Amino acid sequence: MTGGSEQELVKEWHGLLARHATVHSALEQELQAEHGLSVSEFEALELLASSDHGKCRGQDLTNVVHLSQSAASRLVARLERGGLVERVMCDLDRRGIFVVLTDQGHRRYDDAKPTHRSVLARTLRGED
Repeated sequence: MTGGSEQELVKEWHGLLARHATVHSALEQELQAEHGLSVSEFEALELLASSDHGKCRGQDLTNVVHLSQSAASRLVARLERGGLVERVMCDLDRRGIFVVLTDQGHRRYDDAKPTHRSVLARTLRGED
């Protein structure tokens, strides 16, 4: 790798990090202010809302929200305390636990989704 191409690569990486920070910060601010949700909480609700029967395994949730297993577990606990999700045992494998979207969680997701999409359009595409 030549010096110039290495510098371009690092510059591209820093640009990607800056863009991510801008989008994430705008999402965090508006979702929190308008709906009382963090970006991770919204992403968890979105996964559940789009999954079969509004439920998924905890590990699937961990992969989508890009958190450690313990951080994802705390996230689910917060959502559960807020009445947005509940944990249920898997009928086939009693060791398995599903996270299930409640009716209240589905309404909260539906309310927050336009805000999420608006922020994405504004920050990623420059739309107003």
